[in-house]
Amino acid sequence: MNKFYFLLLLCFFISCKEEQKNTLPEIKKVIPAIVITDAKTVDIDTALINAYNSKTLKQFYLSSDNKTIWGNLKKRTYILSQLKKSDELGLNPNDYRVKKMDVYEKQINKLNNKQLAEYDLLLTHNFEKYVTHLYEGKLNPKYLYRDWALVDKNLDINTALVKSFNHNTLDSLVENIQSKAQTYKQLLNALKLINNFPDDNIKTIEAAEKIVPKDTNTALINIKKRLLYWNDMSGNDSLTTIYDNKTVESVKKFQARHGLFPDGVIGASTIHALNFSKEKRKHQIIANLERWRWYPNEFSENYFIVNIPDYSLKVVENQDTTAVRNVVVGTSKRKTPILTSTLKTIVFNPTWTVPPTILKEDVVPAMKRNRNYLKNKNITIYDTAGHIVDPANWNINKPRSYRYIQSPGYNNSLGLIKIMFPNNYSVYLHDTNHRNYFERSNRSLSSGCVRVENPLELAQHILDDSKNWSKDKIDTIIARKKTTSIRITKKYKLYQWYWTAWSEKNQLIFRYDVYNLDEDLYSKLRN
Repeated sequence: MNKFYFLLLLCFFISCKEEQKNTLPEIKKVIPAIVITDAKTVDIDTALINAYNSKTLKQFYLSSDNKTIWGNLKKRTYILSQLKKSDELGLNPNDYRVKKMDVYEKQINKLNNKQLAEYDLLLTHNFEKYVTHLYEGKLNPKYLYRDWALVDKNLDINTALVKSFNHNTLDSLVENIQSKAQTYKQLLNALKLINNFPDDNIKTIEAAEKIVPKDTNTALINIKKRLLYWNDMSGNDSLTTIYDNKTVESVKKFQARHGLFPDGVIGASTIHALNFSKEKRKHQIIANLERWRWYPNEFSENYFIVNIPDYSLKVVENQDTTAVRNVVVGTSKRKTPILTSTLKTIVFNPTWTVPPTILKEDVVPAMKRNRNYLKNKNITIYDTAGHIVDPANWNINKPRSYRYIQSPGYNNSLGLIKIMFPNNYSVYLHDTNHRNYFERSNRSLSSGCVRVENPLELAQHILDDSKNWSKDKIDTIIARKKTTSIRITKKYKLYQWYWTAWSEKNQLIFRYDVYNLDEDLYSKLRN
């Protein structure tokens, strides 16, 4: 019986501890007090604040003792003007209750205390939303894409707003909160440029076959209209059906702006790009502005940046581009993931282990047709005990019970080198045994990794040690065909990102949306 009372007392003690634990006061972040200099303020009923169901808003007004703060006309005018012209930054004014606030502002001298409180809450809530959208975007990529690994950007919006309010630097807040990246600025300029184009009503271009110089084709009339519209062709044109020299040069200019091979041949890719309307291109720019708000505002001192739709890699050191490479990226079915990481290791003469997706979709079907498929590619099959398996004895029904490893060499799928960085997708930068791919304009051809042109020169650049890692030393390592790993001592961040629009020298630049993300993202932004 004594034991029973002891256990009962113990349970009571534990339950009290649990109750005490669960009722501990919530620690609230302290924000600076708002300094209100206006002669008139109005008390805000907490029911009005609670109606927003926003902890951020509730906390904000605690710093003003639940009093209105926007009695200053100049501050109100600034906020309203920013929200009204938010479309100039690719945002949607309808997201910020602009029309309702405009009504309040026009009747400001007739508003009763409750209406003044409602107006104050609208100003604070929507300006904070606007600033947050400028800093981190309207949408969160982690809820949109499985293959995007970006660090969340968290903004202490209340502290930022209160400090700007108290120091009369609201304009600096809007300016400083945005990305400092040159591409972001080029996108804002692209939006400005495209807004200056007139409305277009050019008919869809239809051409079943390629059009080459000196051809005659009725589609050339609308092609010339498009070239004139986008300023790739200048002056007046008779709009004939003849593919003359002037039009050829204009097409080459158009192709270069769109990342197409500028050969003057009008094929399916050129027709596809020509058929984009002004409105669709504007959607594309706005979608890209949203993406750039997801990315870090500040870059590392030294970094590699891969633009997937541009099939390009740039090395930037101390704000200077020191190397540029063409790259091959993943197909639409095996996308290259979007991520930020740090380069860690260079591996010369890498082996290649066949990954599960390639095993399932490529290797197994090929082995069913030809048991010597792997042997011909210098790939060895190993069982779970590490023993070599003869292809003739390979169990077709249990392909995943083996490891498939390709030996180092010039024809290895990874080529002669791979560059490693931490990530959850088992991807890396590497050489390739299909080096002719870099000559193509469409280079969405890999299984997810990024293949880099002239990677040995890039390795020498990364190691940056002419004594210990000279070209001759690297060539000697390659010749031995022995796998060799070298730690990268210089800190390089890696940014594998995705953008399909920007501007250069006041010209609009576009790339093919290889993963079909732009229009879908724009639609989500406007819904």
